[in-house]
Amino acid sequence: MSDNNEELGVLSRANGRLHGRLERFIEHDQEAVWRMLTSPELLAQWLAPGTIELRQGGAAKLNFTDSGTVIDSSVTAIEAPRLIEYSWSSPGEPARPVRWEAQPAAGGTRLTLTVSVPENEDIARACAGWEAHLMMLLAAIEGVPMKFPFERFKSTREAYKAKLAALS
Repeated sequence: MSDNNEELGVLSRANGRLHGRLERFIEHDQEAVWRMLTSPELLAQWLAPGTIELRQGGAAKLNFTDSGTVIDSSVTAIEAPRLIEYSWSSPGEPARPVRWEAQPAAGGTRLTLTVSVPENEDIARACAGWEAHLMMLLAAIEGVPMKFPFERFKSTREAYKAKLAALS
């Protein structure tokens, strides 16, 4: 993946919510990608320490110690090894569903992330954060974990702000 904005996701607006859809092709099989999305020891390499119980209603808990953000939600959809969805929020906060879909493709897996936030929240920030974490996932699956790429976050946030302005 290059560090420019040519691979940005698609933004949309519906029912008082903003949605971002980000896609990546990963040159690893669906099972390897699924492990990256669900295994506690692998999640810590690209997202945050935590656990996701692989069942409908199971706990989804992630602790971003650097930022103080704690995710404490539940799995709302699961079809291993193809789909997992949970809210990127904690009790008392609005639902911010993230939906991961891993589809086998020639030579690897097509990974699609769909994120949704209330219309009054910053979808540009959310998508830029996920762009950075996708970069980290791609590095981790290759065995070279990296720190959060703040420059990628900043540049993609500005690009998503422009996309959002064009959507209005």
